[in-house]
Amino acid sequence: MHHAAPPHAVSRLRTARLARSSKPFLARGGPHGERCAGCRLVPSHCLCALRPTVPTRAGVCLIMADIEPLKPSNTGWLIADVVADTFAYGWARTAVDPALLAMLADPQWQPYLVFPGEFVAPERVVTQLIAGNSRDPRSGGAWGRPLFVLLDATWPEARKMFRKSPYLNHLPVLSLQNEQISRYKLRRSRRDDHFCTSEVAALCLDLAGEPLAAQTLEAYLDVFTHHYLQAKNQLPADHDDEAHGRLRGLQLSRTATITPSL
Repeated sequence: MHHAAPPHAVSRLRTARLARSSKPFLARGGPHGERCAGCRLVPSHCLCALRPTVPTRAGVCLIMADIEPLKPSNTGWLIADVVADTFAYGWARTAVDPALLAMLADPQWQPYLVFPGEFVAPERVVTQLIAGNSRDPRSGGAWGRPLFVLLDATWPEARKMFRKSPYLNHLPVLSLQNEQISRYKLRRSRRDDHFCTSEVAALCLDLAGEPLAAQTLEAYLDVFTHHYLQAKNQLPADHDDEAHGRLRGLQLSRTATITPSL
């Protein structure tokens, strides 16, 4: 078993949520079997040695429905693995974390609430990031780094969170466009229009001009999905399949760009 990296924001939120729980949360499969604290998989299928990190200018803010941090299949965890500036807050209808409000007001960030535009007043919707040559009215200075605010939940929960979170009402709503989604589906034809959280984050990173981070997150999701399903079916993980090869290639290309040739 590999040494796990220090706990990231989703891991810390999971720990806090478990501490508040009156009864143990049992992932499907029952109480038997140890799981790795670093990747939530059974030790035989541990992913920790494959965890990629890619420096990004953009950050991701996950607002997570109550039990999302507890699910072994939650993909917000993968975003936090790859993107160092990932922040995670639990959602409750009656209260909001003051740290989340402080982050949304911090001029070092330009937050975008990522949500389908058809559910939002048209004047709030943007389809591209705000141009850097305009001024941030909060500070009078230049816009900060992009911060993608994602509602990490099932679709019915996400719609409820959107409606019942007035502190998000002032944010521009980034609506991913059909051409981005259709281009994405060419690469991912087996999936429908309901993207998981890490897929949405990859689309956002691509829009922010961070293609290496986007592609790495996509490949890492495929590797995680393979390990997760193989473990569920009690089959060994294939470390030489296409997804593992793609992830290794992306990591090598990143190393090549940051290591000057002699």
